[in-house]
Amino acid sequence: MTEMIARLQQIADRFDHVLLDQYGVLHHGKGVFVEARDCVASLHDRGKTILVLSNSGKRSADNLHRIAKAGLEPALYDGVLSSGEVAWQGLRDRKSVPFTQVGRRCFLVTRGPDRGVVDGLDLELVDLEAADFILLAGLDDGDTDIGAWRERLAAAAARNVPMLCANPDLTMFTDSGLLPAPGALAQFYEGLGGAVSYIGKPHRVIFEAALQALGHPKPERVLMIGDSLDHDILGGRNAGILTLLVTSGVHREALVGSTDITGSLLRLAGSAARMPHWAIDRLVW
Repeated sequence: MTEMIARLQQIADRFDHVLLDQYGVLHHGKGVFVEARDCVASLHDRGKTILVLSNSGKRSADNLHRIAKAGLEPALYDGVLSSGEVAWQGLRDRKSVPFTQVGRRCFLVTRGPDRGVVDGLDLELVDLEAADFILLAGLDDGDTDIGAWRERLAAAAARNVPMLCANPDLTMFTDSGLLPAPGALAQFYEGLGGAVSYIGKPHRVIFEAALQALGHPKPERVLMIGDSLDHDILGGRNAGILTLLVTSGVHREALVGSTDITGSLLRLAGSAARMPHWAIDRLVW
């Protein structure tokens, strides 16, 4: 069962490598939490390998810049691997499923004018009606009315247009609060009969890429720290690595202040196989 801890140092001897979620753990889109920054520094000082693993549809360099701007110096950790980066590399190399199964004509869904996830790729950006596949990397706040997509996506599903979802998160933090994220739109497309391949957490592709980036360590010496049972914890458990849930993140309304954290977690997780090894209120050394 899940053990509640007050500080990460309590379990620091259990792991050599850290996969660290970004939103809800390091920050909420603005400044890095002071205690989280100090915790990362302490991990770095003790020789732990630290890789930020993010369900961001943007590429790794964009996330590195964003995290630095928020207040976490790149020198304190070993790199960033985003789902957008894994998608970009997969579309560049075309060596494995699902990237070998899509064509060149791409309908791109992303935030604002950002095209980083397709820059330099042999793709032709087209309207949905002419697309071989959909690349879902981000959603503008104004595009989060999922039902408004029904007509266009139903037509694409009827044409068997596959979707690559480079951000499987179901919700995202915005100035207006929590809104549906790209993963919610991808699930909606599946409900319409569309075929979706997910690139980020909790799916196999990104965890394989992360372990490769860490130099193929023993999974039982790797700790995934995240705030989502559905993404960080499930993905970590499926990859055979250790897991720590930050309870003040996406599940905070259900967990913060609970007098029975194990019971509350089990109700959220649905089964013991989806439970984290440990839980902590916030990332504190």
